[in-house]
Amino acid sequence: MTIKQLLIDAQAIQVGIKEKDWQKIIYLAARPLVAQGYVEERYGQAVIDSTLEHGAYYVFDEGIAMPHARPECGVIKNGFSLVLLDEPVQFHDSDKADIVIMFAARDSNSHIQDGIRAIVSLLDDEEVLRQLRQARTPEQVVDIL
Repeated sequence: MTIKQLLIDAQAIQVGIKEKDWQKIIYLAARPLVAQGYVEERYGQAVIDSTLEHGAYYVFDEGIAMPHARPECGVIKNGFSLVLLDEPVQFHDSDKADIVIMFAARDSNSHIQDGIRAIVSLLDDEEVLRQLRQARTPEQVVDIL
């Protein structure tokens, strides 16, 4: 299954988000995954706790954050969510990001690794990043992906 399809199935695309608090953004990203049964309610807090302990190692130079926690922290099934922020936000001790892709992986199997590789290669395309940052609806995001 493609990342695009996983995002659609989870109803997990949020655009135009104005939040400035990175911890609230983590909860926003987790919310559709919780609602659709991909992760337990505690997953968002596990991501925050991990970030506070280990730093926001998941923020990349391109303004992309890929927050996640370990499978035993409440992952029910593999899933992704996407949050597009209006303005870049600093995640704890990291650079700023305005594209947030939360993922939940039950294990380090090839399915989730392939998904992460697909995201990284997709987001390595500067034109795709530009278009995502201009998207104003989930439908526009789906068209871009």
